[in-house]
Amino acid sequence: MKRFGHLYEKICSLDNIREAHRNARKGKRHYSEVKMVDSNSEYYFLLIQKMLQEKTFKNSKYTVFKRTFEGKERTIFKLPYFPDRIIHHCIMQVLGPIWKRTLIRDTYSSIKGRGIHDGYKRVIKALQDSKNTRYCLKLDIQKYFPSINHDILKKIIRSKVKCRDTLWLLDIIIDSASGVPIGNYLSQYFGNIYLSMLDHFIKEICHVKYYFRYCDDLVLLGEDKPSLHQIFRHIQEFCEKRLLLKIKSNYQVFPIEIRGLDFMGYRFFHKFTLARKSIVTRFKRKIRSIDFQAPFAKNAIMAYWGWFKYANCYNLIKKYFTSPLLEVNV
Repeated sequence: MKRFGHLYEKICSLDNIREAHRNARKGKRHYSEVKMVDSNSEYYFLLIQKMLQEKTFKNSKYTVFKRTFEGKERTIFKLPYFPDRIIHHCIMQVLGPIWKRTLIRDTYSSIKGRGIHDGYKRVIKALQDSKNTRYCLKLDIQKYFPSINHDILKKIIRSKVKCRDTLWLLDIIIDSASGVPIGNYLSQYFGNIYLSMLDHFIKEICHVKYYFRYCDDLVLLGEDKPSLHQIFRHIQEFCEKRLLLKIKSNYQVFPIEIRGLDFMGYRFFHKFTLARKSIVTRFKRKIRSIDFQAPFAKNAIMAYWGWFKYANCYNLIKKYFTSPLLEVNV
């Protein structure tokens, strides 16, 4: 397996730092920290370059808070924009393409070009083979991000990266908190490459043709229940012995045609697809709370259009998106 060196000088280059700032500030230009950097950008870019080149960079203190998303309370770790979040982008602009090549095609979440709608199309295509997708094994990892083992993660990173200075920088970030902190920009990528070993095991050793992963949500499609239960036992053993992870006890093997596959915001059947019920509920709640006379009010719910236009939501689209208040090109 090829290992990459001479990466650190690319991470530290001023051009890379400038691009990192442009990427990191998207949607955040109103933040006070972003305005601070924008006010004298070259000065701050040189500061970042100096702390990287002289190895004086230290991970900043996290701001920790709780947030509830889809009924689940999560502990979020937030870092300052300067210098941490800019530096994280500096790293990913160099290492991202290297790590992406190690991932299987059907790994999604936080991968450029592989968003929810790409995954949607791939699942739809797989379900056309109705004989070999009659049943689904669906599982996820128990407390995934807090359970990621630092030594194993570092070993995985070292299998592709041999640049000592880059490894020094990554180790500082990895060791800044237990597990991998949710909210840290690099965490989503660490989470992807940590389970990449499992992805390859499922595809190449277990020979599962239809397998999809979105972060730590795993979906395997097969012809019959017994084979999926057997594969589950292999996955469970691999996770516990090789990755020191535990699978949640609520894993399921079920028929697609009866229950549908709830995955990536959709509920997939062989002949049609619905939007997830919780997303539809949030959309209706949002509609009731919006003052459509206010400027840009429509923008607040147009993200939902991106979900519904791919699913079989004819009645919902007809009722809401063809009204005079919220008319789009359907």
